Amino acid sequence: MAERSFKKEVEELRIGEGEIFRGEGILAVTKALLQSGVSYVGGYQGAPISHLMDVLADAQDILGELKIHFEASASEAAAAAMLAASVNYPLRGAVTWKSTVGTNVASDALASVSSSGVKGGALVIIGEDYGEGSSIMQERSHAFAMKSQMWLLDPRPNLTSIVDMVEKGFQLSEGSNTPVMLELRIRACHVYGSFTAKENVTPSFNLRDAMENPVRDYDRVVLPPSNFVHEVEKIEHRWPAAVDFIKKNRLNEFFGGATGDVGIIVQGGLYNTLIRALELAGLSDAFGETALPIYCLNVTYPLIDDEVKGFCLDKKAVLIVEEGQPEYIEQALNTILRNGDIQARVVGKKVLPLAGEYTNQVILEGLRKFLGEFAPELVAQNADGGERALAPVDISAISETVPQRPAGFCTGCPERPVFSAMKLVQKDIGKFHVSCDIGCHLFSILPPFDIGNTTMGYGLGWSGASAFNTETSMRTVSIMGDGGFWHNGLTSGVGNAVFNRNDNVLVIVDNGYSAATGGQDILSSRAENKTKATNNPIARAVRGMGVTWLKEVNTYDIGAMKKALKGAMSTAAKGPKVIIAQSECMLNRQRREKPIRNKAIRDGKRVVRARYGVDPDTCTGDHACIRISGCPSLTLKDNPDPLKDDPVAYVDNDCVGCGVCGENAHAAVLCPSFYRAELIYNPSVADRFLAHFRNVVISFFQNWGEAKRARTSFGAQL
Repeated sequence: MAERSFKKEVEELRIGEGEIFRGEGILAVTKALLQSGVSYVGGYQGAPISHLMDVLADAQDILGELKIHFEASASEAAAAAMLAASVNYPLRGAVTWKSTVGTNVASDALASVSSSGVKGGALVIIGEDYGEGSSIMQERSHAFAMKSQMWLLDPRPNLTSIVDMVEKGFQLSEGSNTPVMLELRIRACHVYGSFTAKENVTPSFNLRDAMENPVRDYDRVVLPPSNFVHEVEKIEHRWPAAVDFIKKNRLNEFFGGATGDVGIIVQGGLYNTLIRALELAGLSDAFGETALPIYCLNVTYPLIDDEVKGFCLDKKAVLIVEEGQPEYIEQALNTILRNGDIQARVVGKKVLPLAGEYTNQVILEGLRKFLGEFAPELVAQNADGGERALAPVDISAISETVPQRPAGFCTGCPERPVFSAMKLVQKDIGKFHVSCDIGCHLFSILPPFDIGNTTMGYGLGWSGASAFNTETSMRTVSIMGDGGFWHNGLTSGVGNAVFNRNDNVLVIVDNGYSAATGGQDILSSRAENKTKATNNPIARAVRGMGVTWLKEVNTYDIGAMKKALKGAMSTAAKGPKVIIAQSECMLNRQRREKPIRNKAIRDGKRVVRARYGVDPDTCTGDHACIRISGCPSLTLKDNPDPLKDDPVAYVDNDCVGCGVCGENAHAAVLCPSFYRAELIYNPSVADRFLAHFRNVVISFFQNWGEAKRARTSFGAQL
């Protein structure tokens, strides 16, 4: 159950020649794939292309009509290996994943397919997750394209350019027998726009044709001596063919003035941001009309020497807007110009940051420095607005005005109580090393839990602690999500631990989905999926690997979770110990249950919902409950007691009724201020009678108590 459904939107993928397609980037990419006559599509979810996988999953009926095989791959490596179908056969295929972590995982297969070369067009659509909003290490895909000689497309972020680059990418791949990478930043994935559609294409040669007429070509196998020939092919055939195609089809674009002393070379994906910066500087309008010459690199690798030299020939300086480091493009430009004896200065990281996302303000500041040195007259010409815009902007530190708010678990998340229990165990036995993994559970490294020492990659949580396998009184604890478990953790984590007789502890958080990437189904999901095999228990796979010490625990039962953790840390049993912490992802549960509940309420049906709260008269105000839980719905409010200054804990209306706050208070032996109430919608006659009866009884005892206090007070006065 993905976080977003595209069932309605995918019907637009059926439109034909001349019709106008309107939607967001990921839908446009899917339509471009259908128009390109692909035979197969695969991939692994992860921002910023998670929704592309969701669109493909929701469009399976349309894909089936066109005889396109779609596969939600077990990992990026599995997806990349699909491209083998294009090595011997004229089959077009596309795969997709989040980069650079996904590209790292897929590197073995990608290196092989780029060595052997392809007969059918092979396109790798990568979500370029770089910059301040990135959820991964700060790296670029450019280095991998250079290393394996795969052509890298970086289209301008508008739907027409993106669709054109997908279609041209297949042609470029076939024309140069080379797989092609197309990178899309998150804004490109979700930009809205329109383009003129074409007919969807059913491949004339399909997967069945290939299976019934197999082709064996030893020259395409990556094995000596063929692999030595592949390297020669790359240089003598594939590279010149790619350069020729890029030039003839004008994949790179020229904008602005035809001549000038200065110009700008920009990655295609940054074009919109550059234009906005030029607009703020008074040097362009919102539609890109500018006198400054711009060379837009929709293909960032390989660079086209003739185009570069032609653009720079009459210029004394060019600004290269290249996001991230190392400055691969800047270095290549300098090499091309120096070898061509062209003296134009290439200015990039001298005026723009080496690292970090290139926002409007960042590029604007770089423009100010560049033009101030090489074209000060352009600043003077724009005194009405440009000069002020090009002046340095004094921005106070955001931390001075906005308090820090670390990312955390969602309200009711079943992973939070795992770390609450872990903190309680650490209180009893002392601190221990915790090896983290990729997934929602990685938020445990932030306040209020502050649990976790390292994270090495998706499914590598247990491997990250494999060196700590020695005789000691303290064991290590590793964390792994169910998504990471099926991605890489079963072999690299569990299998590795069993083989090496690891004596440490692994906690597998089983919440029923690949939750961190958007709630997609996985092997162990409980939901029925008409196109996938679900309901494969993690416990069965772990036991099959040879683990004998295994506990399955409901994560919301913090007492049981604490007991299982403490038992794993103290047992005399040797060998790997695994705790499977199970409860459904609350976001997915709410997506499923909330519409049903709301409809029942609207239809007048009786609905009961749990609600938790804090008795302000009992709350001590020490806020230990917040420090051990961190639930967003557990907050503070003013103390109603005028004799107390400390604010009391308070459960706001975001509460989903998971009960973790009360479980924590009980397990940690905190104050008994939490209560559970039931909200009844559309109450029955029996509900109303019971409520009336309770009110009568409570009122009786309240009045009796007041009367008793009054008599006692009167007696004392006498």
